[in-house]
Amino acid sequence: MTSSKSNRKDPMWQYAHLVEDNNLNKFECNFCDKVLNGGVYRVKQHLAGGYKNVTACPKCPSHVREEIREFMSKKKTQKEEMNMLPDFDDMHMEDEDDDDEDDDVIEINVNQHRKLTSSSQGSTKSKSKMPKRKGPMDVYFTPNPESVVKNRRDQAKKKQTKIDANDPYKKEMRARALQRFARWMYDAGIPFNAVNYESFRPMIEAIGQYGPGMKPPTYHEVRVTQLKKEVKHTEDLMKYHKEDCAKYGCSIMADGWTDKRGKTLINFLVNCPRGIMFVESVDASSYSKDGQKLFELLDKFVEKVGKGNVVQVITDSAAANVLAGRFLEAKYEHLY
Repeated sequence: MTSSKSNRKDPMWQYAHLVEDNNLNKFECNFCDKVLNGGVYRVKQHLAGGYKNVTACPKCPSHVREEIREFMSKKKTQKEEMNMLPDFDDMHMEDEDDDDEDDDVIEINVNQHRKLTSSSQGSTKSKSKMPKRKGPMDVYFTPNPESVVKNRRDQAKKKQTKIDANDPYKKEMRARALQRFARWMYDAGIPFNAVNYESFRPMIEAIGQYGPGMKPPTYHEVRVTQLKKEVKHTEDLMKYHKEDCAKYGCSIMADGWTDKRGKTLINFLVNCPRGIMFVESVDASSYSKDGQKLFELLDKFVEKVGKGNVVQVITDSAAANVLAGRFLEAKYEHLY
């Protein structure tokens, strides 16, 4: 058999050799002389140790073991970053222990190639090593991130499982991603409680569904393009609230509070059967104790929401608010 040493980049070739020149599935370990069937990947499992289906080499030096483990880890990382999907016809044939058997490119002549092909057909069905790339149809069949997160939470309530507990490779990849994400948060000064927002998990899921190689959003996209889309999305959500306000009636709620600078702010919200909708926040520092001014402010929001839609106005029991409430009831007889 003629083979090019330059093509044998896998370090395994330094520590094992072929038993038969024309059989790439049978190797002998240089350290313990054990004969292994199953190809290059089985030999690496034998040298690296820690695999239940392959006996670890008892004589393998520690530096060789670490070299093989590091090489296998790098190969897995490279395959993860290919951003490809497996062929659905071959998914049931995949064996995770065999996913690295094509590490080496060996030059053999045509006759030897025919022999190898015919001998391997009886034991193992040949598998395609060219997975399908993600295409247009994946856009329609990729699950909604919000639904994925909700289903995952429901499953977690039924049965608590440790994330990636049985997959050291995924644990390492997650740790690497967490480090980069946390470093970005610290650099940008993002509050820690941002990770508790309902929108956070679907965002992470959507990025994961895209896979490696995603182009980050640009300054213009987050400042203009996506902001306009989000404003439109919010307006669409508010549209249904407004329809319910007109159909069932609603309450205006004025929630006053004082910020760190001593400013008196009033948040105006509208409540209807669909839920609560934020309308506006007003700085009322200059007239928070003036009943007439507060009446004019409340009256403005009644007109804005629609006087025929408002059933009641809710404020706290401060004297200025009580006076403003009486003025409102005098103007709108149906309002409480």
